[in-house]
Amino acid sequence: MATSELLGKTYLNEKEVSQLTGRAVSTLRNERFMRKGLPYLKVGGRSIRYKTEDVIAYMEGRRISFDEVSA
Repeated sequence: MATSELLGKTYLNEKEVSQLTGRAVSTLRNERFMRKGLPYLKVGGRSIRYKTEDVIAYMEGRRISFDEVSA
């Protein structure tokens, strides 16, 4: 699925989050187990969903930028 299509969805499954962020599904699962990483919802007992805006906020919150060095 194209990135623009993923960003248009309200909720994403773990495979879609993996595609969008470049993080392995196993990493997402390990982080859920360790209670860290992206916030998620558990639907119907087993289904995991991530709110798209939470995924974007999480990624933006880890942005690294460098100050321009004046010469």
